[in-house]
Amino acid sequence: MDSITHQQNNATALKKSKSKGRKEKTVNHFTDVHGLPCIDKIVTSVDETPEPITTHIIGKIPEWISGNFLRNGPGKFEIGNQRFNHWFDGMALLHQFKISKGQVIYKSRFLASDSYQSNQENNRIAVSEFGTITMPDPCKNFFQRFLSRFELPKPTDNANVSFVTYKGDYYVSTETSVMHKVDPETLESTKKVDWSKFIAVNGATAHPHTEPDGTTYNMGNSYSSKGAYYNIIVVPPTKETADDTLEGSKVLCSIPSGDKSKPSYYHSFAMTENYIVFIEQPIKMDLFKIVTGKLRGKSISDGFEWLPKLNTVFHLINKKTGLVSATKYIAKPLSTFHQINAYEEDGLLILDMCASDDGQAITNYNIQNLRKSGEALDEVYNTMCRIFPRRFVLPINISHDTPYNQNLNNQPNSTASSVRFAKNKVFCTHEDLHGEDLHQYGGLEFPQINYTKCNTHPYRYFYGCGFRHLVGDTLIKIDLNGKGIKVWEESGLYPSEPVFVPSPNAKEEDDGVILSVVITPNKDKSTFLLVLDAKTFEELGRAVVPVNIPYGFHGTFSATESKGHNEE
Repeated sequence: MDSITHQQNNATALKKSKSKGRKEKTVNHFTDVHGLPCIDKIVTSVDETPEPITTHIIGKIPEWISGNFLRNGPGKFEIGNQRFNHWFDGMALLHQFKISKGQVIYKSRFLASDSYQSNQENNRIAVSEFGTITMPDPCKNFFQRFLSRFELPKPTDNANVSFVTYKGDYYVSTETSVMHKVDPETLESTKKVDWSKFIAVNGATAHPHTEPDGTTYNMGNSYSSKGAYYNIIVVPPTKETADDTLEGSKVLCSIPSGDKSKPSYYHSFAMTENYIVFIEQPIKMDLFKIVTGKLRGKSISDGFEWLPKLNTVFHLINKKTGLVSATKYIAKPLSTFHQINAYEEDGLLILDMCASDDGQAITNYNIQNLRKSGEALDEVYNTMCRIFPRRFVLPINISHDTPYNQNLNNQPNSTASSVRFAKNKVFCTHEDLHGEDLHQYGGLEFPQINYTKCNTHPYRYFYGCGFRHLVGDTLIKIDLNGKGIKVWEESGLYPSEPVFVPSPNAKEEDDGVILSVVITPNKDKSTFLLVLDAKTFEELGRAVVPVNIPYGFHGTFSATESKGHNEE
């Protein structure tokens, strides 16, 4: 979209918002923070704990919780005398908290990926990661080292982002084409699985969405001489054979990138009952820079750039037909890593996400930043744009009868706007899903809901981490009825992503517990699994682990099946 149209759209949206008596807010200007404590220990390498160890229980862990709380994240940040440059590069360390009868047993294991094993065998960083480029092998002669700079970057299988499920099996994944199928009991990799062997994609997100019947959707890019494409992937719910992995997967549709050589980066996507929502944001991947990175001595992250002169585009894809809506929903430039939920109501698609007005957050997580202290650490934090929960409302059925230049969002008490300004274009502004009190907690990320009950449906509650530091330092529950919040916090403690587990025979949406691994960087061997009552947000108990654990990314709860009890 050219700048004239961009200004026209903003003027139209501003006019409509003023007509509703709403003042425009900015969320990227805050009072500077001073005196942040150093958190370098959360990115310090640890040893794996492959043999189960007991934890010390403080308070009480509800006896109805039965299963494995699985977590994933980086756990090794240097190989030999070489260090990784970025938080996303650390070697994957898988964690299991086995919960049964009020007790918790812990173990962890490094993922035996090709990347990990090659690094260990060579005692150096032998495989390039997102922010770290491998140097030529010093044992090779000059000519061999020279030629190695012309090799294309190989996708890492260091799957350190999340645990996901396909066809009932557990996998660990990152954003390349390679995942590892793992045994959730032993945490051992049982098979390396490459998406590109089944469908024409060069990678897939670590945040798929699953239907109640087990059908799973994901997104992956593909690159060809015709340019870059965004692909919607469908994985069937059941296996044909015991060894079946991604067999039967298909590409539902392909969306061409607006810029053939610079597709948008995306970490996740949204899903409703009938639609996939792909958010094309102005964080761009320069494919030429990425492909020539090794020759130039630059990592993949060097090919990422934030282009704030570009708008954000929402694409709607029909899950049954694979057809992409002719209507493009335009918003001002934003960046988003995680969506909260999405659903359809009265001809509108409600899309909730965590977003900011700046897309340079990735570069803030260089390990050197996470290890800073004093004024240097304060400066990093104070230059970051805060991430807040937002709602967009997209009118689904745009026809020749749909009026122009008026707000198509008729939801009561909603301040989001959707204004048709061209034949197949609607300009959207968001509604804040929070009150002023969230600002004091630095925004919110790592959002979670009662997924089984509420995903693709109207909902009331979501949970996340408050970010008054470079990582989460509080746990927050937001009630969409009034946008009030409940907060768990303790000085010097850093909770990770909250995962909701429903109680048996739960009737209400927030009837259950929140599980979060809490890191204590100022104390040795005192990390713990925290259990909160999801309804009251009061602490029920904690299981203290007598080993150090780094701050991780994502996890899931795998319930132990019991006779006579089925999860909703």
